[in-house]
Amino acid sequence: MGHLASTASSLSRLRHSVFSFANLPAAIAFVVLVICAILADRENRIVSDQLARADVLAKVNIIRAKLEGNINGNLQLTRGLVSAIVSEPYMGQQRFAALASNLLEQESQLRNVAGAPDLVISLMYPMAGNEKAIGLDYRKSDAQRTAALRARDLRVPVLAGPVDLAQGGQGFIGRFPVFVKTAGGGDRFWGIVSVVVDVERLYKASGLTDGDLDIEIALTGKDGLGGTGDRFFGGESITRANPVTETVHLPSGSWQIAAIPKGGWAASAKNPWTLRAIMALAGALVVLPILVAGRLFGERQKNFAELRRLSGRLELALDASGIGVWEHNIATNELVWDDRVNEIYGKPADRKPRGYDDWASVIHPHDIERAQQDFDAAAAVKGPYSSQYRIVHPNGEIRHVRTRATYFQERNDTPRMIGAEWDVTSDVVLNENLVRERQLSELRNAELEVAKARIEHVALHDSLTGLPNRRYLDDMLATSTRPGERTALLHLDLDRFKQINDTLGHAAGDAMLMHASKVITANAGRADFVARIGGDEFVVICARRDDAELAALADRIIEEMRQPVDFRGHQCRFGVSIGIATNTGEGLDARQLLVNADLALYRAKSRGRNRYEFFNDELQSEIVETKRTADEILGGLERNEFIVFYQPQFDAGTLEIVGVEALARWQHPTRGILGPDVFLRVAEELNVVALIDRTVLKRALADFERWQLQHLDIPHVSVNVSARRLEDKDLIDGLRKLNIGEGTVSFELVESIFLDENDDLVAWNIEHIKDLGIDIEIDDFGTGYASIVSLLKLQPRRLKIDRQLITPITSSLPQRRLVSSIIEIGKSLGIEVVAEGVETMEHARILKDLGCDLLQGYALGRPMDAKALERFAQSRKWPATG
Repeated sequence: MGHLASTASSLSRLRHSVFSFANLPAAIAFVVLVICAILADRENRIVSDQLARADVLAKVNIIRAKLEGNINGNLQLTRGLVSAIVSEPYMGQQRFAALASNLLEQESQLRNVAGAPDLVISLMYPMAGNEKAIGLDYRKSDAQRTAALRARDLRVPVLAGPVDLAQGGQGFIGRFPVFVKTAGGGDRFWGIVSVVVDVERLYKASGLTDGDLDIEIALTGKDGLGGTGDRFFGGESITRANPVTETVHLPSGSWQIAAIPKGGWAASAKNPWTLRAIMALAGALVVLPILVAGRLFGERQKNFAELRRLSGRLELALDASGIGVWEHNIATNELVWDDRVNEIYGKPADRKPRGYDDWASVIHPHDIERAQQDFDAAAAVKGPYSSQYRIVHPNGEIRHVRTRATYFQERNDTPRMIGAEWDVTSDVVLNENLVRERQLSELRNAELEVAKARIEHVALHDSLTGLPNRRYLDDMLATSTRPGERTALLHLDLDRFKQINDTLGHAAGDAMLMHASKVITANAGRADFVARIGGDEFVVICARRDDAELAALADRIIEEMRQPVDFRGHQCRFGVSIGIATNTGEGLDARQLLVNADLALYRAKSRGRNRYEFFNDELQSEIVETKRTADEILGGLERNEFIVFYQPQFDAGTLEIVGVEALARWQHPTRGILGPDVFLRVAEELNVVALIDRTVLKRALADFERWQLQHLDIPHVSVNVSARRLEDKDLIDGLRKLNIGEGTVSFELVESIFLDENDDLVAWNIEHIKDLGIDIEIDDFGTGYASIVSLLKLQPRRLKIDRQLITPITSSLPQRRLVSSIIEIGKSLGIEVVAEGVETMEHARILKDLGCDLLQGYALGRPMDAKALERFAQSRKWPATG
């Protein structure tokens, strides 16, 4: 019994070992399938996530393209306005509004356009609603200073924002630095042209606020700082949710656009259970046959062929991406569809057999013929089949399907097509949207080109006369002078145009400009270039004409301009002055030709107007001499060559010295002592007269202080002050720093200075000069147009009768009565009267009898330096006046 029990136990262990060994392949296969299922599920999640991110990225790229297109389109419209300002840097609000209105008429998101000469907004369109922006100084605005200065310093357009606007609301501000040409050939910073892009309209036009948008978007990079900048659109949660990002390229800088699906990313793949079901089915198909093979090992050969066929079909289905697998028996037209194909075609998942009619009846009528041809062609050549067509669901919905298949035929079996299909409707719709957006973008680009051409025409032509403007002229000058070809340039300036404009108004002025443009164009040849380059300035460029022909052309224009022009019943008369220059040499620069014509025009005006002058060697020599004098004056100022001479002033009754007049002299290193007649005109052109005045004042104060220490009885010193210095806003602050005793210094002003009642700064400076204890004297009285009212307003301490009135009094009784009247006027107003040009003691006697207070002239004392004046004052023996 024990032996039998031992044998039974051994048989039991043997059966268990055999059973375990038979199930080992199934166990291994199960483990492998579980691992494959886990990996496949993970890969499915990755692929699903990538598809979702690709879908979001495609939508983000559309919005990015719209943003870039809209922003660049808005800024491109502004470049034409910038070009117009470069050619017309002094344009006013009306001209600016006329040009800017063309921009806002375009299809854009522009809210307004502003011009900021010297970084202060003074030009605006539209003005209504934007009045608060006028006067805004970018340098004082913390919100806008950085972008404005960046545009100026880098010389590139800068897009800033969004920013809070002074006129209310928010906007993106595109700033264009404007540099205009200078006479020296360089350029200078004019200011900033700003355009405000409306935030809400830009967002709407770019699709950011579309209610049907199924993604959430955030924009980062305020002021074009890219991903490192501040977020200005969308929630912070978007940027923390692993978003899809793209870069929006701006004219200067960039933004970063981030996006996620609405509601966030899906936690799992879209079809996890389908895949898991497929893997479970695959596991069953693999594991069960192995288990059966372990138990029914003897039947392995019988079932092997069927297992290979099933595995092959599964492998083909997996190769076709598992989207929808079908098999078509070409001989019988029998179809085998899986549930996914049924779903794609709108058929119930009832696993019923399908036929050719089930496929053909669903295809769109317009696509059925092409779909059949594609299938028949592939079947005929036993090659791969690929097609795309539309299908119509039972509910009328149209979907797009793409299919691919492989020809397959087993031995002794009928031929088949085995393939897969998938729905590509979303891809087709996306492509159609992209095509539509591209077409829209191309249409907008075409519109921009038309607008650019229109703005370019406006930028190159005068809006009133239609003639080319200064910018067009500059382009012409670059190409008009050719080696070996004679070119002439006529610079025309209307005479008396300002009087007509001021008396009859701008409408009359515009009518005169239109008349002048017609006269000039009618007399110029067809090949000549006529342009209006300024308010009343015109230029004509002529080729291949000699001096006689140019003179005849100028004569014709002058003669026709003389003829009266009727304007609303008024006979308007004006003339024209013309400067003519020709390129007589091979190397003459075209721009120098314009300079030469301008110099000839200046000479024509100085010689009486309503005439023409040629630029010639004499004028060239005068220019060279003026340039040499200007250089020497600047060098003389650096070397302190300007000194002070003094001419004493005498009491008319006692002939005692009662003051001196400080006179500027130039101690030239080679030409000796030079008077103001040599250097004053050039110094005024150089704008250094005020500097000479300051030098004279400081040296006169130093000499006056020394005379006081020497006990010389010189009560006061008179100093000439130019009109330019009276316009210096820092004049009073500078005078306060000087040690000036009350009543010891007088400022001599030419009478034309106080006639300008519109210059508030000059009037303010004169009043404060008086407050500092400095007397005011009127110089050269009687040679200008001073009135008694003007004297009452200014209330000077003294007035000086000009030498031209004093010289004839010894021989002319009427002249003597005139001087007597001036003296009486001064006394009645409590003003001391000084007579200049006292050349003889007879002059001194007559002026004393007429009641003149002070005398100044060569008969009593010539101008002398400080040392000579000291000796003169100490040794003076006063002559009797009789």
